[in-house]
Amino acid sequence: MTSTRERQRAAARARLEKEMAERAARARKRRQTQAVVGAGVVLLLVVAGTAWLASSLIGDDSGTDNTAEGGGQVQCDWIELADGERSPTTKDVGLPQAEQSRTGVQTMTITTNLGPITARIDRSAVPCTAASFTHLAEQNFFDNTKCHRLVTEGIKVLQCGDPSATGDGWRESDGTGGPSYRMAEENLPTEMRPPYPEGVIAMANSGQPASSGSQFFIVYGDSPLDPNYTVLGTVTGGMDIVKDVAAAGDDGAFAQQAGGGHPKKEVVITDLTMSEATG
Repeated sequence: MTSTRERQRAAARARLEKEMAERAARARKRRQTQAVVGAGVVLLLVVAGTAWLASSLIGDDSGTDNTAEGGGQVQCDWIELADGERSPTTKDVGLPQAEQSRTGVQTMTITTNLGPITARIDRSAVPCTAASFTHLAEQNFFDNTKCHRLVTEGIKVLQCGDPSATGDGWRESDGTGGPSYRMAEENLPTEMRPPYPEGVIAMANSGQPASSGSQFFIVYGDSPLDPNYTVLGTVTGGMDIVKDVAAAGDDGAFAQQAGGGHPKKEVVITDLTMSEATG
């Protein structure tokens, strides 16, 4: 017999498909264009004209299964990439545990060649995204990777988190890498104005629901992005490093695509760690 949980998921998928169709139709009429952050087929950020999972569905297919919640625990749904979705830029380090804590605050420390950048992450807001970052950090997923994209016009972001963006120089594939799984968006700032103010760290995605991976962007100036990207946390130290990189400019490599380019002042993540949750 079909379980209650399976019926709930089937109903959620039906609602999602209807919502996506309606939003896509509205988007075609609007024909909006807007600068975006990501690059590549896998993790291109499509800011305008995309269909999104309504916030009312969070808990069905949002990466968090409310039916499995009990107290301070939550069940996270990790979506493994099919063979056709994987590429040479995919880095497989396994999956996090499905059951995760939704309590406490963590400190993310991004150690770079230019100095440390720290951020506060509230697990009650992003239990699954925080769990994913903790898992990836434990597997040294981000070590020796470069922040591959800087955007200085329209929006102000520095994007990092591609495990394949390593070594000397740049490659066309930089910006397409990620883990062997994806997850749904959490903590969308639909009520925030602006949605992505200076100091926010948010997750890049492909423009489709449940497509967040490992790439993230640091917002160094208020940016008029649509509220479609998980707000992971808030920078608590090192913003001066990001602004110095921004001041040096970019090479315009993505100017004809989504805007921006590779940072002229190279930023290499030598280590990324997540503290134990406290509070």
